[in-house]
Amino acid sequence: MISSPRIWLITGVSGGLGRALALEAAQSGDIVFGTLRKPEQIDEFNDLVHGKTFGIELDINKYDDIGPVVTHIIDQFGKIDVLVNNAGYGLFGAVEEVSMTEARAQMETNFFGALAMTQAILPVMRSQKSGHILQVSSIAGISSNPGLGMYNASKFALEGLSEALAMETKDLNIKVTLIEPGPFRTDWAGSSSSRAARIIPEYDAIAGEKIRLINGYSGQQPGDPVKAAKAIITIVNSDEPPLRLALGKIAVEVIRNKIRSMEKELDQWEELGANTGFEE
Repeated sequence: MISSPRIWLITGVSGGLGRALALEAAQSGDIVFGTLRKPEQIDEFNDLVHGKTFGIELDINKYDDIGPVVTHIIDQFGKIDVLVNNAGYGLFGAVEEVSMTEARAQMETNFFGALAMTQAILPVMRSQKSGHILQVSSIAGISSNPGLGMYNASKFALEGLSEALAMETKDLNIKVTLIEPGPFRTDWAGSSSSRAARIIPEYDAIAGEKIRLINGYSGQQPGDPVKAAKAIITIVNSDEPPLRLALGKIAVEVIRNKIRSMEKELDQWEELGANTGFEE
């Protein structure tokens, strides 16, 4: 277990899970640096837990600005114990509706931004021979939904990257955990989401209906971000944290259903797929 106070760097702390986690970590005695895109948000974050929370203006899509942020923290405290790649947003739209510009923007923030942050932190953690990287994924990184194809793609990519990273850093004492929330009461389905500009009527009954359902329960989701933050603190305190942490009963149910569905299909088509090697 890393001795306290730990130094955290959390991206996207203007609200939701990022803000709840920053508050929980700071109240437990740790030091939290949180990134915010708007300079007017910094003072409020600094006052969240005075002397424990420090806001930094950063757009994670501006890769050249990440290095100076890391250097700033190292110059003050000499280490970064926990990185939380939390910044991101949801892009709604059927696959055909999403433009290439919209698709690239989704991947830039949700995947490449997290990749850039991870690559910037890894030399620090290798040098100090310790660290924990938390990648905020989603049940959408395990199981897809109509109307969320590009968001699914960004989270599936983060899952694959992080699984490989965990193998690469295991012997370096750098831990990696994918956080997979179900629906939580944040702004994700509301002001933090974006809708593809193009709407194709033929997809309205499937993708459109799912998007309306998601938008409709914004602010009424069953998940409590404070309880999620406490669960995340628990695994950070663990000597052997999991590679994946599903958050919420819905997340657990969705992931179990995906596993069962894959097993059923694998069994159904195993004979056909397996018998494709050269004859011996």
